[in-house]
Amino acid sequence: MVLIKSISGIRGTLGDDENSLNPTNLSRFVYAFSLFLIEKYGSKNIAIAVGRDGRESGEMFIKIVNDTLSSNGINVVNIDLNTTPTTQLVIIKKKLQGGIMLTASHNPKNWNALKFFNEKGEFLSHKDVNKILKIEKSDIKSNTNITDQGKIEDFKGSYDLHINEILNLKHVNPDVIRKKRFKIVVDGINSSGGIIIPKLLEALNVEVIKINCIPDGNFAHDPEPLDKNLDQLKEEVLKSNSDLGIAVDPDVDRLVFVSENGETISEENTLISCADYILSKEKGSAVSNLSSSMGLRDVCKVYGVEYFSSMVGEINVVEKMKSVNAIIGGEGNGGIIYPESHYGRDALVGIGLLLTSLALKNKTISELFEKLPKYHMLKEKIEIDNDLDFIDIKNKLKSTFHNFSFNEIDGLKIENNSSWVHVRKSNTEPIIRIYIESKNKQDSKALFTAVKKALR
Repeated sequence: MVLIKSISGIRGTLGDDENSLNPTNLSRFVYAFSLFLIEKYGSKNIAIAVGRDGRESGEMFIKIVNDTLSSNGINVVNIDLNTTPTTQLVIIKKKLQGGIMLTASHNPKNWNALKFFNEKGEFLSHKDVNKILKIEKSDIKSNTNITDQGKIEDFKGSYDLHINEILNLKHVNPDVIRKKRFKIVVDGINSSGGIIIPKLLEALNVEVIKINCIPDGNFAHDPEPLDKNLDQLKEEVLKSNSDLGIAVDPDVDRLVFVSENGETISEENTLISCADYILSKEKGSAVSNLSSSMGLRDVCKVYGVEYFSSMVGEINVVEKMKSVNAIIGGEGNGGIIYPESHYGRDALVGIGLLLTSLALKNKTISELFEKLPKYHMLKEKIEIDNDLDFIDIKNKLKSTFHNFSFNEIDGLKIENNSSWVHVRKSNTEPIIRIYIESKNKQDSKALFTAVKKALR
């Protein structure tokens, strides 16, 4: 059983022991969050949004979350089956004091998680997460100052709120998209994306073909939107002669495209393509994390703007974007962060920007992506034990790659002018992630062989 506490929230496998995300642990962390909010805002008129993805455990867990919050005097805006970016937008638009999203993102169906948000609809800072973890570890006592239970209000308009936000973005052009009459296949991984993505596309006059769009949590494949998991989507794009395919993860903050030729376009190119479009419209810097492709750096050079990198994790990217006033950013896993809308990864934003770019340039999606920088990336992972000595691993890698430069702000990144290796412990799983990028497949494989040899 696994229970992970990090800046990405509280994530764990389902089970009945203390080292899993069971109802007792769930309630305890939510109660700690409520005490954190009361300490911050006082005990009156606190309201937060609560949503869940389509996982089978979600219906039971959201009731526990809502009841726990209500019992401590917190008002709940219940948006139920939903997406992470929608939850973030509801917090912003309704001027709430925070939010919780029940989702384990790309993890398998036997996982679930709590993602906590502040009043800006953003992930909590490291400092605030540590406060909540400290409260949770303490001897939590009932809050005797609470005289009234919090109200639980169902809000049914969240999808429309999110879709209207996308349609009104400065660089999304609904009229030009509607004139193209795209045909698009959507793989909603049987979660909330299977509802909201088709609704957005239908508002854009798109003919939608749905696969895996029943939000019952029975994931039809591994929920991470990677090429190896998207065979059904690729086949349906070819079979239906569609313009493209769209895949998202269960909470719809990651976005991957399939071309009209039935080929998966690397998730790394989602951010690069959206940045290329935005930077063609206005000047400003861009940010991605240390595990993301060098392609964004190259696009920034083309437009004469600055590129910056951050530690892995949405909050880290957001903090860096704010510090350099970036106009677009995100992560190479298919996560787009566009401050014109909000500071959170949002697949719907990426769809709006990409379809506008396609329509304005009158290109197929394969033609659009053909113009982007070309790199080859390997993404590997190794399961680890809790007692693993990561310092020893870093020292071995430094010795092996002594001719490279090193960046140690997040694990170890080893790089030269044409390639890099990033090795770090995951925030969301008990694994070490190994990301490698170079100009060609052979060089990437050679680097991975050297990494494996050093780790052995």
